[in-house]
Amino acid sequence: MRLFLKLALTVAALLLVLIGLTVQPLFRQTKVIAVPAVSPERLKAHVRMLSETLHPRSVEELTNLEAAASYIHTEFTATGAVVADQWFTDRGEKYRNVIARFGPAEGPLLVIGAHYDSFETTPGADDNASGVAGLIELAGLLGRHPPQRPIELVAYTNEEPPHFRYPSMGSAHHAESLRAGGREVSLMLALEMVGWFSDAPDSQTYPVPGMTLLYPDKGDFIAIIGRFGDWSETREVKAAMRSAGDLPVHSMNSLAVIPGVDFSDHLNYWAEGYPALMTTDTAFYRNPYYHAAEDTYDRLDYTRMAKVVEGVFAVVQVHSAR
Repeated sequence: MRLFLKLALTVAALLLVLIGLTVQPLFRQTKVIAVPAVSPERLKAHVRMLSETLHPRSVEELTNLEAAASYIHTEFTATGAVVADQWFTDRGEKYRNVIARFGPAEGPLLVIGAHYDSFETTPGADDNASGVAGLIELAGLLGRHPPQRPIELVAYTNEEPPHFRYPSMGSAHHAESLRAGGREVSLMLALEMVGWFSDAPDSQTYPVPGMTLLYPDKGDFIAIIGRFGDWSETREVKAAMRSAGDLPVHSMNSLAVIPGVDFSDHLNYWAEGYPALMTTDTAFYRNPYYHAAEDTYDRLDYTRMAKVVEGVFAVVQVHSAR
């Protein structure tokens, strides 16, 4: 009996450690003094422009893809950012990332990015006009509230197939350029699908059976995903986003073998040895119209999307206060 009890206690202790490393149920709440409000209507306008007027914006329609880059460049410039295009060529075609820089030129860099291309001929409202809209409105906040540390907001091209996991990804070019330049990166945060929310029971699914014991069955939260090695960064981002408002924030640190953990631009920063996380509505684990023609602007929740952007701005504040 004593041996059984000892074994049971050991297993329970290991489970608690695993939960602590994976889910981070306990963390110190960060106090953020002021988080400016983000306009849901402005977010909606950006998403509609990208997913409807500039649809499709992919390798299927390079003219629209370039028009989307120009739109983002114009919006970034209006915020007062130092804006630059990172051009590169793949298979004879020219592509560009659009970069908005804030804060001092030197010091450890915070990178926040989102891809502006869409899958084939789909509208790509949630995937990923939502992330780009958030990036544009975040640029507006940074223009009005300049950070004390260097920040780059990057709108990436070529995240979707046929480029995904290939060197032609825009984020691969950006991450490689930082490493080649010897730039220190304190954190990269990818905004990957941040507009789909649901309060319906069982609206949230998961890649591993039993995860509903640790996470909600409703898709009413935003998730922060990272590797085990980025545990402390996940904890900090989660605490900052939680402090910004009432939107539930959940996190998971995991191996990339779990489907979805590395399904965005952050994987290219991992490849260069940088800490990187993904902020997401969990994509196909929640949104039934992932990579489908029904991924349209009118289906997204712009009020909660605004809270996501406010949470990311809180991350910037905490980062700047280090």
